[in-house]
Amino acid sequence: MKCPKCLNDMLATVFEGVEVDRCKHCQGIWFDAGERDWLFGEDAAKALDTGDPDVGRRTNQIVRYRCPRCGGGMMRKQDPQHAGIHYEECTSCRGSFFDAGEFSELIKESRSALLKRRQ
Repeated sequence: MKCPKCLNDMLATVFEGVEVDRCKHCQGIWFDAGERDWLFGEDAAKALDTGDPDVGRRTNQIVRYRCPRCGGGMMRKQDPQHAGIHYEECTSCRGSFFDAGEFSELIKESRSALLKRRQ
């Protein structure tokens, strides 16, 4: 599969038995439908989101591209719990793409919000 943002090859990476695709160049991460929720945790973020967040901020500017899995349209989404975190989701297959650093930031913000609710 080719990275939808920089068009370089993506490599399959397995974490806890779930295979996700990570770009060899920009380190963006592709989750098929349901994988993101299944792997939602700090250990997964550390293992999968290994790219430079500065590179991720630059590739995040690319918002018009097709789904690398099915060719469907991609829609920019905002996490409902964290207004500053954006990612793209396919309108057809519901896969999602996170630029480098975005998945880790989402996990970090989710953990921070959970801790605040407990106080």
